[in-house]
Amino acid sequence: MTYDIALKRIYSPASQEDGARVLVDRLWPRGKPSEALALSDWYRDASPSPALRRQYHHGEISHFVFTVRYRGELRDAPQTLRPLMRHARRTRLTLLSAARDLENSHLPILREALLRALREEDTADLEPASLPCFAHRFSEDE
Repeated sequence: MTYDIALKRIYSPASQEDGARVLVDRLWPRGKPSEALALSDWYRDASPSPALRRQYHHGEISHFVFTVRYRGELRDAPQTLRPLMRHARRTRLTLLSAARDLENSHLPILREALLRALREEDTADLEPASLPCFAHRFSEDE
């Protein structure tokens, strides 16, 4: 199955094509009242930890190091992706951030992790169930 996960700045106007609009920043965007954003959800848990975000924004670590550490955070807490996966399974998911440069933000890394988790879950669903699941079909009377 294919999933449509878009990236967008929170300051860009909302559109019908956005589907589920989820803000995935720890901080609320400056000067934006919640009514104006047409959000489906504000989900902070999938964003980088405050310490990692601070290190990256202050230039203490490179984008490469940020990417490796953020992937590690997502890998160590896979349950944080579940709410976003539910949105992606229903409709187009638009991940929103206040970052000026989306391609160098956490959004592409998060999208990649979401797509990987969705594929892994889909693959697991295709594997045959264990024999005990079908025990009722193989009774001794037959």
